[in-house]
Amino acid sequence: MAAAEPLLNAPEFTVSELSSALKRTVEDAYGHVRVRGEISGFRGPHSSGHCYFALKDESAKIEAVIWKGVHSRMRFKPQEGLEVIATGKLTTYPGSSKYQIVIEAIEPAGVGALMALMEERKRKLAAEGLFDAARKQLLPWLPEVIGVVTSPTGAVIRDILHRLEDRFPRRVLVWPVKVQGEGSAEQVAAAIRGFNALPEGGRIPRPDLLIVARGGGSLEDLWSFNEEIVVRAAADSMIPLISAVGHETDITLIDFAADKRAPTPTAAAEMAVPVRAELFVEVTALARRTMLCWQRAQEGRRNELRAAARALPAAGELLAIPRQRLDGAGAALPRGLKANTHAHFRRFAATSAKLTLRVLHAQVSHAAQRLTINSERLTNGARSLVRSRRDRFAGLEVRLKASRLSNVKAQRQTIARDRERALRLAERARRALVTALQRHQARIAHSGQLLAALSYRSVLARGFALVRDEQGHPVHAAAQIGPGARLDLEFSDGKVGATADADRPAATRPVKPAASEPKTSAPKRVVKPAGQGSLF
Repeated sequence: MAAAEPLLNAPEFTVSELSSALKRTVEDAYGHVRVRGEISGFRGPHSSGHCYFALKDESAKIEAVIWKGVHSRMRFKPQEGLEVIATGKLTTYPGSSKYQIVIEAIEPAGVGALMALMEERKRKLAAEGLFDAARKQLLPWLPEVIGVVTSPTGAVIRDILHRLEDRFPRRVLVWPVKVQGEGSAEQVAAAIRGFNALPEGGRIPRPDLLIVARGGGSLEDLWSFNEEIVVRAAADSMIPLISAVGHETDITLIDFAADKRAPTPTAAAEMAVPVRAELFVEVTALARRTMLCWQRAQEGRRNELRAAARALPAAGELLAIPRQRLDGAGAALPRGLKANTHAHFRRFAATSAKLTLRVLHAQVSHAAQRLTINSERLTNGARSLVRSRRDRFAGLEVRLKASRLSNVKAQRQTIARDRERALRLAERARRALVTALQRHQARIAHSGQLLAALSYRSVLARGFALVRDEQGHPVHAAAQIGPGARLDLEFSDGKVGATADADRPAATRPVKPAASEPKTSAPKRVVKPAGQGSLF
């Protein structure tokens, strides 16, 4: 079948002419349109005052722009994730060969699908109590170790580290995760639970504070932090957690479950530690104030002591009256002792007159009767006490048996849960080991292929030979070979010895050996073949 003849009469367009024609066609066919869709990628007005974003639905997306003057006159401002009805003019942008709508008016049409899903999930988790203020923990005043869950390659981790270095350097453990896309939510949740699973005093220190951080982005970019698995992991964290996802205007569900929300990752670093220089200044000021207060207090006590010392009388004046009383008491003591002795003698004489043998027998019998009664009461009391103790011990024995049975049951359940967890961890370790072995085997295979590709033996397999002298050193030029020199020629399938000709100082063409000569008698063709060049 003959090739089609070129259309020589077809008009030729420049790219600018074609773009202008398409622009006029689109604008004439769609002067003003009303489009319903969800706002995506809105980040507020540009530095020029214009707004750039996109309108999308389930299967398509169209770029949109609002000029600065139109945006300032709008009653309803565009917001990320809202479903709106936009009125404007359809046109093209020749700079990138795309069509767009220049919006002149905008009105709300309902909350977008993602925003509706987010609100529904927020209500569900709030009903479970995950956002209650009673669950919030206080942040440590000066944590020793700070755990950061973020991407290791972004600017967020550098901002956090620089801010911590400026304020109060602390030890930082970074758990690298994906912060966007498929699998990112599972990685963030696993990082939070992994930090909480670290043992106290282990080889890897357990953080005193966690920071979950990510830079700004659209609602779709930040959607991983609205996933239920991430929110539950943040709510279950026993380590105080700061959420620093997005910019100040970005709101995610992890912000409600975290113990503290930071508007930016840099603000999270500021919340985590105080300013070291300010602490030094404050401690110095407090020390100075303490010393001044102590000095003023000491000076006041010294002045009070001096005033009290001046007001006190002399020691002689204080002891004059007590001395006189002591002298009077000393003079009256002998007479008082004699009178006291006579009084006690009269009392003892009167008492001895009343004591007879009959009275003593009556008192002894009365005492024996009281002793018998008290002995019976003591015996009855001991029996009742033993009986009550026996009943109490029997009750305690029953309670102990029941408690032991319940404790054994609880321990068995704990052992079963630990065994199940150990099995899950063993399975994860096995899968990780298999994956690591496969990765290392692939690297070894790749290295073997690379070694085979770079080896000089592959060059020998293409018909070249390697020439070595008697010491085994490679020969690079014919000038290095003397007359009668012994040479080793290495081919792809083995080695051959040869001797250099003495009458060949500068041969330009190889001499083909006779068919009957052995391989060892053909050094000219192997030592310096024409056009072959040096292998080294």
